[in-house]
Amino acid sequence: MLTIPEGYKTVLDVYDTQRCIEFIKSRFQKNLGAALNLKRVSAPLFVRADTGLNDNLNGVERPVSFEVPATGTGEYQIVQSLAKWKRWALREYDFREGNGLYTDMNAIRRDEPVLDNLHSVYVDQWDWEKVISPADRNMDYLQDTVERIVSAIVMTSEEVHWEFPQIKTVLTKKVAFITTQALEDMYPDLTPAERENEYTRNHETVFLMKIGKKLHSGTVHDGRAPDYDDWELNGDILMRNHVLDRAFEVSSMGIRVDPETLDRQLTIAGCDDRRELPFHKALLAGELPQTIGGGIGQSRLCMLLMGCAHIGEVQSGVWDDVTRAACRAAGIRLL
Repeated sequence: MLTIPEGYKTVLDVYDTQRCIEFIKSRFQKNLGAALNLKRVSAPLFVRADTGLNDNLNGVERPVSFEVPATGTGEYQIVQSLAKWKRWALREYDFREGNGLYTDMNAIRRDEPVLDNLHSVYVDQWDWEKVISPADRNMDYLQDTVERIVSAIVMTSEEVHWEFPQIKTVLTKKVAFITTQALEDMYPDLTPAERENEYTRNHETVFLMKIGKKLHSGTVHDGRAPDYDDWELNGDILMRNHVLDRAFEVSSMGIRVDPETLDRQLTIAGCDDRRELPFHKALLAGELPQTIGGGIGQSRLCMLLMGCAHIGEVQSGVWDDVTRAACRAAGIRLL
């Protein structure tokens, strides 16, 4: 549902908005690369459907697919994320332990259920992945990585202030770590989204852990595919968005499944049919490196750092006529 913040006014004009978007993207990817020892690589817009490399998300979203007659092969799909491709690429590009990659990921998620202030059909993010040792598969390593990412975000925000002093966004560097089960125990009568909103009122930067794992209530906080994150070692980085007065997801990330975890999670999720796909066969056979990785929304981050009320202010997307009319009336300029 569209939210129009009372008294909201755009801080930058169209020209300076474009300047600021470019500034944020160039500065943040440099800060992220330095924080996690990542190198930029090129990434595909589409992959063959039968490789198993596309992200199935929650398992119900339909990827945009097409045929390429000149290849003589089957169906191709626009990526929904690069969660699996990145791990494959780390092996193929000969990345070593302690080193990683990041890339620009552009996706189409045609089955996005709601188009609102935060969600659009077009998804752009920095997808990143890093080779780790088996000994790094623990909560301490995960939390240290989260703190490094948050530091890169806050550093970028400070740089934005220097370049565009009219922007007043202030972010909190200290991270509050909490599991989805602890959050459910704290707010048992609220929905998952309502729990996040309540918790971020007092903890402005949060890492919400163990997403995809079934809670004591028999539900899950949110869906997470069984074949990339380890549900015991993953989470979302949330920050308080004061313009919209709500929790704001900046990143989904985690330590990736090893063969044993993949085997278990495929069975739990009822996805045993994926075992025969090339990616999954290689992972189950121990042929892929141990990794940690995630995605950080590019338009999401620009929106947060610039204090925008709608993601359409920082990306050119498609919106229904009612949304466009309401935003126009409220002075929210959609690109």
